Amino acid sequence: MTASATMTIRVSSETKLKLEQIAAVTRRSKSFVAAEAVSAYVDRELEIIEGIKRGIADAAAGRVVPHDEAMSE
Repeated sequence: MTASATMTIRVSSETKLKLEQIAAVTRRSKSFVAAEAVSAYVDRELEIIEGIKRGIADAAAGRVVPHDEAMSE
């Protein structure tokens, strides 16, 4: 198991209520649900960033498809 760290964040009242609902239904702590949500968000954002970096590298290397050709398929 990886070490954990404490972090304090501000969320809207609406988000807090939703988090509490999820925690109650799943019988998990609010901390667990919030940590899972943050982890999923971070993983997804990093995947998006890596995809953008690959796209920029492809464009810089000339590995592109003209717009008209892409739209005709």
